[in-house]
Amino acid sequence: MPAIAHRLKQIHTQIHAAEQTYHRAPNSVQLLAVSKTKPVGAIISAYQASQRHFGENYVQEALLKQQELGAFDITWHFIGPIQSNKTKVLAAHFDWVHSVDSLKVAQRLSSQRPDFLSPLNICVQVNISDEDSKSGVNLEELPDLISQISDLPNIKLRGVMAIPAPQHNFALQRKPYQKLVAAVKALPNEQLTTFSFGMSDDLEAAIAEGSTMVRIGTALFGARF
Repeated sequence: MPAIAHRLKQIHTQIHAAEQTYHRAPNSVQLLAVSKTKPVGAIISAYQASQRHFGENYVQEALLKQQELGAFDITWHFIGPIQSNKTKVLAAHFDWVHSVDSLKVAQRLSSQRPDFLSPLNICVQVNISDEDSKSGVNLEELPDLISQISDLPNIKLRGVMAIPAPQHNFALQRKPYQKLVAAVKALPNEQLTTFSFGMSDDLEAAIAEGSTMVRIGTALFGARF
């Protein structure tokens, strides 16, 4: 799938251009390839083009891919909604979980992380647009949740994740990210350095407002195969 390698190069060019435009440090924004619903062959094509971080939304689909790709040095991120009965699997099979939205989930991930693995990297998902259809805590709940989970063993709190309501106006795309970054920077927690936000349609706005990890699916893999 040579098109994937070409798209990957284009996306990195976009990221580097945005870093320069908005006075971000070079290579301060990481690309997370969202491979949900995409075939293993597409992941291999991106891997062969030097992509190493992949995000999945569905546990069973991700486990099957991990089995097939066990020989590849891939860092796996879970970015979908979390069901309590899936936390043991997430704790054992992923390197990052971006969608933690409750103390209960964080505690389960902490207690179920195998001792032979390094601490699980987690982000707290914030429902920045207050949408009923999306998971995540609101900004008012964020300080308490961060405080409650900061010292749990076997997990490493890295930052926050958000999926705002879609906007086509650049200025409107930036606003929710501005609110989120300001709220996080007001917290007395220096370990919150990961800002997992920005997707194919709002990559530039996200980088302008401080994203450190953009989650790109459609622009890399295409809508369908």
